[in-house]
Amino acid sequence: MKTKFVVLKFGGTSVASSERWTSIIETARRRMEAGYKPVLVCSALAGVSNQLDRLLDSALQDQHRPILDQVSAQHIALAQSLGIDTGWLDEALQPLRRLADGAALIGEATPRMKAAVMAMGELLSTRIGARYMVSQGIPVTWIDARDHLESTSSTGDIAWLSAHCDDAFCAETQDAFAKYDCLITQGFIASNQQGETVLLGRGGSDTSAALLAARINAERCEIWTDVPGVYTANPRDIPDARMLKLLGYDEAQEIASAGASVLHPRCLVPVRRHGIPLHVRCTQRPDLVGTIIGPNAPDTAEVKVISARRGITLVSMDTLGMWQSVGFLADVFACFKHHGISVDLVSTSETNITASFDQITNVIAESNLDALISDLRMHCQVSVLRDCASVSLVGRHIRAILHQLGPALQVFESQKIHMLSQAASDLNLTFVVDAAQADRLVGKLHGLLFGDETASPHLGPTWRETFDDKTRLGRDDTPWWVSQRDALLELSEDTTPAFVYHGQSIDQAASSLMGLDAISRVFYAVKANDNPDILTRLADSALGFECVSIGELDHVWHCIPNLDPKRILFTPNFAPRAEYEYALSKNVFVTVDSLFPLENWPEIFQDREILLRLDPGRGRGHHAYVRTAGSQSKFGIAPDDLARASEAVQVAGANVIGLHAHAGSGIRTPDAWTHTAHFLVDARRYFPNVQILDLGGGLGVVERPGRAPLDLKKMGDLLLRFKALHPDLELWLEPGRYLVAQAGVLLTRVVQTKTKGDVRYVGVDAGMHTFLRPALYGAWHEIANLSKHDAPLAYEYNVVGPICETGDTLGYGRILPETMADDILILATAGAYGRTMSSDYNRRRRAVEYVI
Repeated sequence: MKTKFVVLKFGGTSVASSERWTSIIETARRRMEAGYKPVLVCSALAGVSNQLDRLLDSALQDQHRPILDQVSAQHIALAQSLGIDTGWLDEALQPLRRLADGAALIGEATPRMKAAVMAMGELLSTRIGARYMVSQGIPVTWIDARDHLESTSSTGDIAWLSAHCDDAFCAETQDAFAKYDCLITQGFIASNQQGETVLLGRGGSDTSAALLAARINAERCEIWTDVPGVYTANPRDIPDARMLKLLGYDEAQEIASAGASVLHPRCLVPVRRHGIPLHVRCTQRPDLVGTIIGPNAPDTAEVKVISARRGITLVSMDTLGMWQSVGFLADVFACFKHHGISVDLVSTSETNITASFDQITNVIAESNLDALISDLRMHCQVSVLRDCASVSLVGRHIRAILHQLGPALQVFESQKIHMLSQAASDLNLTFVVDAAQADRLVGKLHGLLFGDETASPHLGPTWRETFDDKTRLGRDDTPWWVSQRDALLELSEDTTPAFVYHGQSIDQAASSLMGLDAISRVFYAVKANDNPDILTRLADSALGFECVSIGELDHVWHCIPNLDPKRILFTPNFAPRAEYEYALSKNVFVTVDSLFPLENWPEIFQDREILLRLDPGRGRGHHAYVRTAGSQSKFGIAPDDLARASEAVQVAGANVIGLHAHAGSGIRTPDAWTHTAHFLVDARRYFPNVQILDLGGGLGVVERPGRAPLDLKKMGDLLLRFKALHPDLELWLEPGRYLVAQAGVLLTRVVQTKTKGDVRYVGVDAGMHTFLRPALYGAWHEIANLSKHDAPLAYEYNVVGPICETGDTLGYGRILPETMADDILILATAGAYGRTMSSDYNRRRRAVEYVI
């Protein structure tokens, strides 16, 4: 029977404490129970490589003994915490002492000596780990990686400090490993053809794991580290970064090369060549599936990661002599090759070549760089720019979505861009800027590209949701449904699924909008939620109602029979003539959003006061379906057609008293409505009788814990400034979701659970027929187990409904307590576009509604 290997690499943080070693042993044991022979590849203890890196330099000044003492103390402390004997460590540390003393004696530290010193970190950590695993009953065998990884020939310092190894399958290594049930070996180190120790470059343990996986034809390679996977940005800098659940080899290669520290760029080549899946897992959270890198990633055009890489140096080469000069590029790049310097990015023009290289990933001595510049000056003028950083947008088919990236790229407007590179593979767009600007730019870009509420099958939870206990157990501001838990559970006993609305939350939202001094009137968008009790409540708060159909208009009057017609705003879209005639006969405000009614039915508008809906030209919002502006949106009259609209209005004999524009939904930038106001007031020159500017709705609400809410005060202050400039105009708003979304929750009962491979599913009685937003928009809604709200979080689940559609998923990768049949789950922020968008698809009944 074929031997099944799995290679598990554990980084420095993962091997530095007794708690992590307990997790490592449990992981190894589970793999053995599943029929695998685990091969553990371990790094040096966290911080040790940095100490060893300084050791020889300190030895040249005879100041190395404190560092030796620190290294010794760290390993002894770990061994003691693991409860194993420490007597052998003194002898194991002797080679390190001799190397340091030798460097101090001769006053020289060669790359060969440095490689031998740096290797000691991995040799010591694996010796400790092997002894501990044996003491815990794991039949592990210690293997020296240098016996199985041999470097290819190269020159200069990189031959010792950043060597390359062959990844070809090796039957001899496979047979040697197959003799043992479990093995532990070192990352980062190999040997050259003379049997001397060489290094694979800083962070090379990932590469070691991938190389060994290829050489023994492992079933998969697992990189265990202190983060659960690859994120959309560095999660330690951006806590709202999302975990990527599935990536292709090529995407992962670009992401690693662009600076994502969770993976070493070199580790992707061996696993890709041999078709070995690579899993990125988290030592302290083994319950999370993490990121899987393999051949079956989605091929959609999108940005997956925004990353920054520091330590970038640019070499700019100028000469008129390169124009139409055959072989010039070959000559200058031969200089890079001769000095062992790997080039990352290249930009060329008729008289300039600019190349970048990374002085952190690839160790480059100053003498090498000086020699390179000297040789290059034989061909051209050379200038060197240091202390740069590359900021990369990595994903698939970047060129296809450049038009969508336009607003995000405005963050570079005030920055000096030293270099711009768009990969021929269409996998990244990279900007080289001053290093001091990198973090700020990454933060801004991530907020623009990933700051919405979009859900996706390949996006997992945020770092904040995974590790911040406060937000894992509830939102920062403790939502109303937490205090109403008992009442909600009691309601769920009658029937599920059920929408439940909190009246006090609706009142508070209405009061906040009615308190905006710049706003004359607020019309509630009935399509968000047409529950009769909610409509009555909002009428009592003095709001008007915005209706998009005759059905909505009649429904409002049925619920509120004596409502003044001037508290209704009728805003249809592609409606038939009869609807306009009916609304006009009822004397409500009517908005016309197309030239067609004016030009084809002018007689129905004669002597009528109307509003016109204009397209502001640029949409905003969390999804393409809710960005209601721009040429790809069906709404409104285009700015180029305003003169034609003015003529049509005159011919029809209508009186335009108001202009309306609505950019989209889910907007949390407070200046958005002021921009709309300026657009509309500029269009007023075509319609001199305008008294009203309807700024639309789209006021965003926070769905993810930790996100910044819309600053309503700032929005109001900006509109007051506008109003001061135009005191003759009324400003209107027509919000929907802002008033009711956070006031509503959806209660649903768990009917089944199951596991397929590494994926756990929770099946509930609500689905896309109950709540369409996740399937339609990819909308993200917080999901909690209301039955076990105080229980510890246990597993990552996909929450799915009963509808026979692949897209019937309410939430991907949700971290919940252990969830069982009959538990009640709650979907938060579900008060808008829930019941009104529901159906009886598959002949399943709709949810009931309650107002509490």
